[in-house]
Amino acid sequence: MQKNSEKFGISDKRGRVQTSSDPFHPEKGMKEPAICSGCGAVYIHKRWTLDPDQVAAVKKNPEAHKVECPACQKIAQNYAEGHMILKGDYLWAHEEEICALLKTQERKAMNKNPLERIIRIERGPDSLLVETTEKKLAEHLGRALHNAHQGELDVSWDNDHTLCRVSWKR
Repeated sequence: MQKNSEKFGISDKRGRVQTSSDPFHPEKGMKEPAICSGCGAVYIHKRWTLDPDQVAAVKKNPEAHKVECPACQKIAQNYAEGHMILKGDYLWAHEEEICALLKTQERKAMNKNPLERIIRIERGPDSLLVETTEKKLAEHLGRALHNAHQGELDVSWDNDHTLCRVSWKR
């Protein structure tokens, strides 16, 4: 079997089909080291990180490139891959606690991958809309909310898995 020498996002299991269709991730990668002018995340060893030691080292490096990370680009252009709709009387009685849970889960996800962020939390007349930069983050937030507060959880994906929709009600 021939080993795939292409970058991350190409899979032998799917007949060498591009598995990542995120328009904000450059196909060929970026020049390293790079630092995001928006959030301060650094791109080093083909990964984005918020590791304080690596951030400090890249900030001191005069050859570091100033860029905007994919998450900051998505937030600026309001490009959400994950959509959550939260509803129910229980939500309004526990809104502050639920929002705190979502923010805590976002911080944990950002520690692993700084590109996973909540774009916005918007209060509607009968629902709370949460949009995320990464589709898997929406699913993760929905499952964390369901584990903590029960209720009815529905997670659905588009046919090509480019968008995740999560609805929760209690």
